[in-house]
Amino acid sequence: MPLGVYRLLQKSNRIFVRTKEHPSVKELEEEGLLFSSFDSIYESEQNFDEVYEKITNRLMKEVEEDSLVYAVPGHPLVAEKTVQLLFEKSKGKCDVKLFGGQSFLDALFQSVQIDPIEGFQLLDGTSLRKEDIQPTQHCIIGQIYDTFTASSIKLELMEVYPDDYEVYLITRAGTKGESVQKIPLYMLDRDFQVSNLTSLYIPPVQKEDLLYKRFSYLREVIATLRGPNGCPWDRKQTHETLKKYLLEEAYELLAAIDEKDDVHIVEELGDVLLQVMLHAQIGEDAGYFTIDDVIETLVRKMIRRHPHVFGDRTVVDADEVVKNWQEIKESERDEDDTSLTKKIPKGLPAFIQAFEIQKEASKFGFDWEEVDPVFEKVAEELKELKAALKDGMKTDDIKNEMGDVLFSVINLARHLSIHPEEALFQTNRKFLKRFAFIEEEVKKQGKSLQHFTLEELDHLWEEAKKQR
Repeated sequence: MPLGVYRLLQKSNRIFVRTKEHPSVKELEEEGLLFSSFDSIYESEQNFDEVYEKITNRLMKEVEEDSLVYAVPGHPLVAEKTVQLLFEKSKGKCDVKLFGGQSFLDALFQSVQIDPIEGFQLLDGTSLRKEDIQPTQHCIIGQIYDTFTASSIKLELMEVYPDDYEVYLITRAGTKGESVQKIPLYMLDRDFQVSNLTSLYIPPVQKEDLLYKRFSYLREVIATLRGPNGCPWDRKQTHETLKKYLLEEAYELLAAIDEKDDVHIVEELGDVLLQVMLHAQIGEDAGYFTIDDVIETLVRKMIRRHPHVFGDRTVVDADEVVKNWQEIKESERDEDDTSLTKKIPKGLPAFIQAFEIQKEASKFGFDWEEVDPVFEKVAEELKELKAALKDGMKTDDIKNEMGDVLFSVINLARHLSIHPEEALFQTNRKFLKRFAFIEEEVKKQGKSLQHFTLEELDHLWEEAKKQR
């Protein structure tokens, strides 16, 4: 304790301490100093925010009678929420003067022998989030008041570090009773006594494979692949050359979703993310945009189009959410982009493009209100296709009629709230599974498909249908 602070306490007759649970308070009481503490508030309130709010309100009330000294452990500007609240509440009402002591950080740096210039974080254990943690830096977590807090901290940290990662529990840093315990992370809340003088130190990660979950590391990997000493294939890719891969990966993801295979879904989501990262890196290499711009644009859009979550609008159900989304989306468009011909991306697969064309046209009222006329339209287009074949029309004319049939079937799917791409994809998979059954049965008989009649294959097909 600095001599100036000690003398200030000695001559003060109104001293309030945040807590008496500190060794220096006991020593000062032995010298005859009297304190008023706020320990009872800790016992009566449900969370720390309420405790800190109540303490500062009480201090602001007390200072109306006379000046006072408010004493806290360590330095008043390090991990002291009540001091920050006092700065806010005292504006225009009273003066707050600081008399700083040594921070617990100074003693803690010495306890674990680290140099903070290498980069370190000081985080509050009562409100820790894994997103705040930078595993490449020294990390110090304070405010570990009890086992429950330690358990919550452990769960967050185990999302970032391996379960057996070695951490250090430091209690009473810089005092005669200092304790430094090296333990595996999973033991953080087991058989260890924690107190308001306990802090946790986590050394920076040294092994690169422990950083594989970090988005920043993924970005670094992609930049390396595209860099001067990177992969020749990755370096020569452009937005145009990658188009087909994005489409392929998207369809492989759909297959994984249909399989209900979580491991496969994780892998395919990674492949889709890879395409996003490559496109973003190409933009960064050219100096046009970065992945940060992509993320910012997306976040702004999500907040803007969800006023019922991030604003003051209320919604009744999911249908109203979709309606609001479309209204906001339309209001964002330039006048030149309102034309149907400009709304539909030209690069979409034909089935999806037809679906989107019909969906947009329906917004202008160009659509049937009931599903029965749509069935009739499908029958009409099939009849015209048959007539074209019977009349021996040219191939292009027959192709046009076939296109009309498909377009009308897609429209029927839309009216039935079925996405045609998903329906056809599902049927394709069903056909392949049944045909695989036929191939297996043919193989069992030691023959080839060519040796079976259509009737025999059709019989196997019916057997495959029964297998489901």
